[in-house]
Amino acid sequence: MKNIFKHFSVGFLLLISIKINAQLDTLSYLKQFETNKSQYVNKPLSYLLGQITQIQPKTVWPIPVTNKKSIIRESQFNFCEKKYSFHNAIKLYITWQEEIPYSQVDYYQKKNAFYFTNEERVFYGNKIVKDIMVYR
Repeated sequence: MKNIFKHFSVGFLLLISIKINAQLDTLSYLKQFETNKSQYVNKPLSYLLGQITQIQPKTVWPIPVTNKKSIIRESQFNFCEKKYSFHNAIKLYITWQEEIPYSQVDYYQKKNAFYFTNEERVFYGNKIVKDIMVYR
């Protein structure tokens, strides 16, 4: 019985270790795009997403301007499913060259429940990137 418990414990710890390392790899992978952001700034988001080949955003969250809720200047792209904690999610913040009316973003947000679908890919794809920031 002790051996079964030991094997189960070791296996469990191994699985957790693999999952943690996978997230750290994702963070490192995305950080390289932030480090090389000069290649993506002043270009459409579709160009950046085309370069991010190993993982794609799962959700997108608009960030309204504090004193002007009808305008979006930044969007947060998360690389985990909505059902998981966003506190540990790896996030890609995009600051847009031009403001986006919240009403346009709200349409997709309501239709697709924040999931980053092909519709969002097309909508955001032609928006010009002003800045990139990646963090957990």
